[in-house]
Amino acid sequence: MKENIATAELEVMRVLWGAQRPLSFTEIRTQLEASTGWKKSTIQTLVSRLREKGAIFAENGHVMLYAPIILESEYLDGQKQGFIDRLFDGSAKNLVASLVSSGQLSRDDVNELQDFFKMEERDD
Repeated sequence: MKENIATAELEVMRVLWGAQRPLSFTEIRTQLEASTGWKKSTIQTLVSRLREKGAIFAENGHVMLYAPIILESEYLDGQKQGFIDRLFDGSAKNLVASLVSSGQLSRDDVNELQDFFKMEERDD
């Protein structure tokens, strides 16, 4: 997918990813109205944009059903890599070093990561 998903559009995607089945517009709207307070027209616009971007498709039957085309894991992987590329010159190590030096990773977090890496080495 060439175009990025906007923050508001991501809320629609989360509803679809969470459902793990195609949803009607009414089902999408019901969830988003409850969680965001958005009006029907706003939600319609977001769904239309996502269709135009190729992020979701509509299955026409008795009721139009919407489903994601891209997997949540694929989207998140792309976003993580883009974040690391933009802010840390493509280096995940620089990201972790930044988190440690700014105090956003505690000593316990670092120890947990070390244990994780040790387990990964054993699995190789």
